[in-house]
Amino acid sequence: MKSRYPCLEVNLFKLRENITIVKNMCDKNGIKLAGVIKGFSGFAEAAKMYEDAGVDFIASSRLEQLEQVKAGGVKTPCMCIRIAMLSELERLVHAAEYSLQSEIEVLKALDKAAGRKGTIHNVILMVECGDLREGFWSEEELVEAALLVENDLPNLYLAGVGVNVGCYGSVNATNAKLQEFVDKAELVEKAIGRKLDILSGGGTSSLPRILDGDMPERVNMLRVGEGIAFGKDMPDYYFYDIEGINKDVFILKAEVVEVKRKPTHPIGELVVDAFGNKPVYEDRGIRNRALVAIGRVDYGDPFDIEPVEEGIKVLGASSDHTILDIEDAGREIKVGDVIEFGIRYSSSVYLTNSPNVRYVFY
Repeated sequence: MKSRYPCLEVNLFKLRENITIVKNMCDKNGIKLAGVIKGFSGFAEAAKMYEDAGVDFIASSRLEQLEQVKAGGVKTPCMCIRIAMLSELERLVHAAEYSLQSEIEVLKALDKAAGRKGTIHNVILMVECGDLREGFWSEEELVEAALLVENDLPNLYLAGVGVNVGCYGSVNATNAKLQEFVDKAELVEKAIGRKLDILSGGGTSSLPRILDGDMPERVNMLRVGEGIAFGKDMPDYYFYDIEGINKDVFILKAEVVEVKRKPTHPIGELVVDAFGNKPVYEDRGIRNRALVAIGRVDYGDPFDIEPVEEGIKVLGASSDHTILDIEDAGREIKVGDVIEFGIRYSSSVYLTNSPNVRYVFY
């Protein structure tokens, strides 16, 4: 079993370091941290690192992950960050102490589910500020929902409001955009006659506001996943590098099953690949190529995994094979060798849900 591939190695020490770095950033700015574990399917071994580092909440979009965390003995309050289905509310009140919500009908049903459990469930109402995923677009409906929770749903507590930026609509979490969110939060506070406990101003894409020192003062919680576990979006997409963040917490290892010299351009009439796409191929003549036994069903986009060794390049993939150019590799690569890859959030969500991939924690 120790040599079964493909496998995903998880360095828990480096993960813990990353959590501590981001938590210290948040602490210095009076911001609570919800550590989002959905990017690696909520492994209890990894989730324990978040608790040990003292995050305020452990968050996921999937109830099964939060249930797994609780079964593993984690005591930190759990937060469900996908707005709830009516069909899962009984599970929700057992798996999470907090949840993000954006539908009045769901709030009413959630109140009943919490009552049946004999608990008070904390809700964060989501505010739509233009990214166009979840949240109340109408300020009137937002205030209506807040008043309903505050006054008429005795088994719910209105803990705060939240916003999503950068996940669907790719809207930048600027100071102005987050201040727009704060302004809407203050409308809620005026209506209910008290300050909200939580103003949750987004996730990894909001970390630049901390680094630039222009986070709106009222924002006091962030829900951070990729920025802790992978650390690649900040430098690659937002052009910020958080000092000390490890970008190799997760390493994918795959075994070589073929090494051959072959043309670099397909020969024959070209139509579509196995996924209905029409790739563009560069003709570089005959080159040394290797196949590794892992494919798109395991990680999604082949260009979201990156060989650790210099001189190795991903050319593409089918369902079960990844094709590498190894002409310029710094060593002779043979059948049976293992190639290491760095991964991103986008590949991890596939890999950690694949029954074909073994996980190793160290």
